[in-house]
Amino acid sequence: MKWKIPLYKIYHDEADTKIVTEVIERGTYWTNGPENTQLEKELSSYLGTKFVLTFANGTSALHAMLLAHGIGKADEVIVPSFTFISTANSVLFTGAKPVFADIENLTYGLDPEDVRKKITDKTKAIMPIHYGGCPAIKIRELAEIAEENDLLLLEDNAESLGAQINGKKTGSFGDSSMLSFCANKIITGGEGGAITTNSEEIYEKLKLLRSHGREEKENYFESNKTMDYVSLGYNYRMPTLIAALILSQLRKIDNIISLRREAADLYDNYLQDINVKHPPKNELIHHVYQMYTIEVTADTRDALMKYLEKQGIMSKVYFDPIHKTHFYKTVLNYNDKLSATENISDKVLTLPLFAGMHEEEIKIISGAIKNFMK
Repeated sequence: MKWKIPLYKIYHDEADTKIVTEVIERGTYWTNGPENTQLEKELSSYLGTKFVLTFANGTSALHAMLLAHGIGKADEVIVPSFTFISTANSVLFTGAKPVFADIENLTYGLDPEDVRKKITDKTKAIMPIHYGGCPAIKIRELAEIAEENDLLLLEDNAESLGAQINGKKTGSFGDSSMLSFCANKIITGGEGGAITTNSEEIYEKLKLLRSHGREEKENYFESNKTMDYVSLGYNYRMPTLIAALILSQLRKIDNIISLRREAADLYDNYLQDINVKHPPKNELIHHVYQMYTIEVTADTRDALMKYLEKQGIMSKVYFDPIHKTHFYKTVLNYNDKLSATENISDKVLTLPLFAGMHEEEIKIISGAIKNFMK
């Protein structure tokens, strides 16, 4: 369907075109090129972590992160069900079991109280997400729980690059974290992922996992030297064309985030007199609005989505609970009862928001919601 107002548009400029064109025209280093290394360096500086390694996409990065930290058969990893399915599936890839914990109502992060209840002698890690550009406000509590129980804290930071709690960026709270550069993220290369960590040991393991377990002292594709294979690994490298595009986007991330926050402020203003719950605002958090998600009543949400569709306005539910999908419920026999997750999932609706969005577009969407509510 061709939408009058789509859920997202990708922000781009001449700098993006220029850097990709330069990579194409040089005719070499399309894999493991200098842009990959530079992107890792600049992401590391931006996030304040010692090491960053790029990956083909967020899911491959999650899988490699778990493996690098020794997650495997007989282990359990506590995750939210209110997230994209990759968060849980990546745990299954390792042979471990995802264990679902409930979420808190403000920022939709993992609820520390329920996390404590889900810890067993098999638990190896806690893996929270930062939802839709909003930092999980209880991430420090989750870090304390992990430390008290000798567990790993691994952040799924796919949606919230640039978000902060008290000036500390998401992706820098845990032992390692994952980033995603999929098409609808804060900055994007269409696809792409990364892992951040302060551990040199984990960084070295990730390098092997990313390229077939191959020890690379120099660029494999530009060298005639024989290189040994010392462990099992995967083909999880990020192409240089994508790295170059993400690098260009990273260099304007502050402007992109500013534009997103301006659009969110307009929504807050136009929707202030309507009975909907807005995304959270709190003096401790810096929201970057990868999504603008409202809550309405469960009995009107689907009807509102259909009404907006008739106006040519795209909206979407992020997220339906993972534990209620066919695969987890019927094939894997999960029967969790997660009251906050299920309640919130029935109410949320994500509205269009993107950098460079026109005020008139937000006014049209808000007006359509007001008309529906009448």
